[in-house]
Amino acid sequence: MFIQTEQTPNPSTLKFLPGRVVMEKGTVDFADADAAQSSPLAKRLFAVEGVERVFLGADFVTVSKASDKDWQMLKPSILGGIMEHYTSGEPVIAGESGSAAHGATDEDDEVVAQIKELLETRVRPAVAQDGGDIVFQDFRDGVVYLHMQGSCSGCPSSTATLKMGIENLLKHYVPEVVEVQAAL
Repeated sequence: MFIQTEQTPNPSTLKFLPGRVVMEKGTVDFADADAAQSSPLAKRLFAVEGVERVFLGADFVTVSKASDKDWQMLKPSILGGIMEHYTSGEPVIAGESGSAAHGATDEDDEVVAQIKELLETRVRPAVAQDGGDIVFQDFRDGVVYLHMQGSCSGCPSSTATLKMGIENLLKHYVPEVVEVQAAL
């Protein structure tokens, strides 16, 4: 098994590409080891000292490290954990397949449906290339609230991405949007 790694805009995260499907549907963001109890893969990765966050995407795993740790020391253990998981035959998520795809639902009004469609088709594929995800949280009083995951969470350039990239895109296509903010 050959696992590729890619740097992300966030120096604290690396993107690992195992060459296999990681998540059949949706994505999952594990903020700590306690949250990872449903995922044998994430539990293995949190067992590596210095791993602080694990994000599972369609065909990649993004790992965030502690600021005092060095990738040169962590990378071999993380690669070993991913390889060990896939040779074990265990599921990525035990019992369920993570969060559902973040598409529009019947109860969404037209503006929210349009925002979600733009996020799904234009934004999420771009941030997935960098090992992250951006998920719609809410739309109130002209403000779109988005939740940053994976390498986007805590990334130094995430504010610029939200304001100059996503906000400009949404304002252009959806006149009701006046601002985009990160959901807390």
